[in-house]
Formats: sequence, structure tokens, C-alpha cells
Amino acid sequence: MKVFLSTDMEGTAGVVDWSQVRGPATEYEYYRAQLQAEVNAAIDGALAAGGTEFLVNDSHSTMQNLRPDELHGRASYLSGKHKPMYMMEGLDASFDAAMFVSYHGSAGATSSVLHHTYNPRAIAEVRLNGRIAGESGVNALVALAYGVPVVLISGDQVTIDEAQPFCPGIESVVVKESVSHNAALSVHPELARERIRDGARRALDRLAAFEPPAITTPAELTVRFHSAAFAELATHIRTAERQADNVITLRNDSPLDLYRSFIATVLLTRGVPE
Repeated sequence: MKVFLSTDMEGTAGVVDWSQVRGPATEYEYYRAQLQAEVNAAIDGALAAGGTEFLVNDSHSTMQNLRPDELHGRASYLSGKHKPMYMMEGLDASFDAAMFVSYHGSAGATSSVLHHTYNPRAIAEVRLNGRIAGESGVNALVALAYGVPVVLISGDQVTIDEAQPFCPGIESVVVKESVSHNAALSVHPELARERIRDGARRALDRLAAFEPPAITTPAELTVRFHSAAFAELATHIRTAERQADNVITLRNDSPLDLYRSFIATVLLTRGVPE
């Protein structure tokens, strides 16, 4: 059984501040180890349910946060920030399941700790087919394209609630309760790992009940930016349509092409000076 894991960092138990997820810093070194432990817990649970092959896509920030020799299950490790398919690089139709570990709430989810959607400096909100979508919903487009079910997500409750419409029945692991953008009540790291391990095992135990993400095609992404300057730049994407000064829409019959267009938009907006 082949399992793909896309790992972020803001959803890790105990994380509440950018200094904890951006290196180099003492705080970052501590929390990258906590992320590593949560990823390994997911692999442990998947192993217990019959998982045989694992690919971990390190998807946070510079995308080089984990230590490959410490990954359980002899998982393959995909790292580095220049990935054409970004957080979903490496996924294809050969995988049986996908898992999202240490994910966070969307840009519009103000009650979720460190909430954002891909580029916090540029993007104020993303909607997929009219529903608010975080990175889990956007990334589910790639899973849909390859017919792979997304079976697990870990983070806070807001993150789980946002994933449910696109991945109904997803195994949901809550490791903290967000209080504000920079505060959360987290369970003990050992309990967080236990929950993730058990959740991964349960998810694969009932894999036969899962379907690929529930996203109707042709699909539409509506992206609201913090300023008109970002929207103007995004119109350089061939399929982008300007809906308002700071809003564009992207539409496509192909979920994979729609995702690619969105990633191109993200990369363009990263080039705008502050």
C-alpha cells in the first residue's frame, strides 16, 4: 500500500508564532523536531495498517525541514522549494492514499492560529466552487486529478472543518484548539503523536470506503488578494479573469491544470516587493 504525505508545520502541536516555524532559530530547531515526530507518527500508524511504501513531501516554507535519516518506514523524502507541483509534488495515480500532516486554517479563517493560504502577504481568501478553501482544499485538486483519496489531516479544528467539504469522511486529528492568530491550547506532544498514529491506522483500515476528493468539475478558484497590485499581476496567467480590483477567478475542466494555474499565480505574487 503506497502512501503520500504532504507535511506543513503551522499545524504542529504547540506552534503559535512565526518564529517557531522559520529558521534559523532555537525555537525553530525545537519545533522542526516536533513536526518530525508527528510525521513519523503518521507513518507508524500507516505501517500498522499495511502501508508498505511512503513518500514525504516536505511542503513548509523552504521545504527542507525534516531529517531524512530519521523518517520511519524508510520513507522517500522530497524536499526543496522549487517544485512544479509545490505541496503536492510527487503524487501520482500509483498512490493508494494521501495524508496532510500539520496543516493550518485558510487565509480567511481568522480564528485559526497562523492562518494563511500559500502566500500570507498576498492572498486574503480563496474559494473553491464557492466554498472557502484552505491549502487542504486547493491541494485536493491534485488528488482528484489522480484519483487518490485524501484520508487524513492533522491540525486545529478550523483546519479540519475547512477540509471536510472537499474530503468528506476524512480522518481528522485535532492536536490543538486555536484561540487567536497567535495563541492555541495544544495537547501534550506525546498525545498529539498518539492521536496522529491512531488516526493514520484507522484511515487506512477503512481505505476501501474512501473516494477521491468531492470537487465538481469544471472547477473554479476565486482568489481575493490584499491589494489590487497582486490581482493585476495575477492577470498575466492566461486563464485568470479579473472580477474586481483585488479579485480574480481561475476556471478549468482539469483539476490538475487549475492547480497549476493557481500555483503560477502564487509564484507571481511572491515577486511583488513589500
